[in-house]
Parts: sequence; structure tokens; C-alpha cells
Amino acid sequence: MDHYLLVIVGPTAVGKTKLAIELARFYDAEIISADSRQFYKELEIGTAKPSPDELAAIPHHFVNSHSIFENVSAGQFEKIALAKIGDLFRKKQWVVMVGGSGLYIDAVTMGFAEIPAIDSKIRQQLNDRLLREGLEALVNYLAKVDPVYSVTVDPKNPQRVVRALEVYEGTGIPYSEWRKPATTPREFEVIKIGLEQERSLLYQRIDRRMELMIEEGLFEEAERLFEYRHLNALQTVGYKEIFDHLQGQYDRAECVRLLKRNSRRYAKRQLTWFKRDAATRWFEPGDLQNIINYVKAVTS
Repeated sequence: MDHYLLVIVGPTAVGKTKLAIELARFYDAEIISADSRQFYKELEIGTAKPSPDELAAIPHHFVNSHSIFENVSAGQFEKIALAKIGDLFRKKQWVVMVGGSGLYIDAVTMGFAEIPAIDSKIRQQLNDRLLREGLEALVNYLAKVDPVYSVTVDPKNPQRVVRALEVYEGTGIPYSEWRKPATTPREFEVIKIGLEQERSLLYQRIDRRMELMIEEGLFEEAERLFEYRHLNALQTVGYKEIFDHLQGQYDRAECVRLLKRNSRRYAKRQLTWFKRDAATRWFEPGDLQNIINYVKAVTS
């Protein structure tokens, strides 16, 4: 029996979860979450996890599966996700994978070259430079040595910036080259569906989602997690802005503005990442029947 991994990608707030559940019902499949923040059980409001009703509707894997004190890298996710997918294919013909974390999706669908160990002195030197010159200086340096990665990296995330630079300085090869898919053969067929919509409508959805998160207690959640703000799991849009607010860098109104703006910027980076993959077929949210027709055409 042929096995198919149906992958749903797209920017935040575009409607991936709803479509994934609809497709999982249609194909009698279970869902693999490939969202690098929904792994963490302590991050509830700010990660836009599926609702309890959605989680009950279809079995989901890798939602609330780890703690923020565990760091789930793309390489680790590749191993555990492939193992789970293999288990599911023993009883199902279809598995649906959904998420907005492009690196994690590429890890599962294509694999990566393994980055060699980097001398710890290089990271220390970069961290020292970060303290002396500030994050902007390292972001500018990254733009010079690795312009490809600098377009998709969060410029407010020092850990990601330092990691890219240490790999470049330690290997002489830009981080973006190491992140290119290795196209490792898989024992299943991958079908990629992308969701997109007119930019102004998407941005309205993002702003409204952020407003709902705030109403549900996002600020209070971030305050409870404040002492753990140094952890990698919390270096993400939706938490970093509130941590800075709690440290007095700006007032609440400015924090809300930045939460919305940075979420929109994150969506733009996601689209930049996913659009580079010519294998992805793009549809409007809610275009379920045309998606099913497309999948039928490519699998028949």
C-alpha cells in the first residue's frame, strides 16, 4: 500500500489547523504538528495551539509533548517525527503534517546535512561581541556573510543570530547552505499544500488573533514565564515583546503594537521560506474541494 504524508504549510493565522482537521477526517488520518512552539506544554495562549475540541476531534502528535526545559531542535524533531509517522503508516495510508516552522517541516520531508561540532570558543567570542556592540551589529554582520539566512531569521532573536554566525565562522560555509534540504529518500510520498490569502486580509486575521490572545490572558501567561525568558523555547514572537515590556522598555500600548507588527513580520518571513519550495501547491484558505481534487490528481 502506498503511503502519503500530506503537509499543510503557510503563515500564522491563515487557517492551517482547520484545514488539517478537515483533511485528516477526509483521509482517515492523524495529525503531526510541526510547529516548533506548540511542542511546549507551558506555552498555551501565545502559541495558538489547537483548541481542546480540535485536539479531541482528531489525534494530534507533538502538541504539549515537551517542556520548555527541553530544547527540541529540527534534527531531533526529524528523528522523533519520522518514528511516529512510521508507526502511523503501519495502520493508516495517510498522515497529515501541519505547521508554520519551515525548518522542521524540511527536516521531516527532506532531511539536512549534519553540521559538524563548532569550537565553543567561537560562540563565546560572538556572545562577547553581542554584549559589546549589541544585536544590531551582529545582524548586520550576518547580512553580509549570509544574506540568504538573514532574510528569514528573526532579527530580534540573539540565539538564532549567534548560532548562524558561529556555524559560518566555524565551518567557513554560510548557515543557509547547511540548512538546505538534503533530499534524503523517504519511504512515503510527500504532498505539500500551501495556504495563502491577500496580504491585507491576512494581516487583519493576525491582528485579531493577537487581540484574542491578549483577551485570553497572554500578558499574564508571559508574566508567569518571565523567570524562564532566557530559555530557547521563549525566544519567540508573542513572548519576547511582553518580557521587554515587563522590564520597563515600553508601555502596554506600545507592547500591543509591537506584538501585532512582529507577528505580521513573522508571517512575511514564513511566506518567504515556504515560497522557495516549488513542490508546494498554493490554495486559498477554505478551498477544501479543490485541494482534495489536486491531491487526487497527483496520487492517481
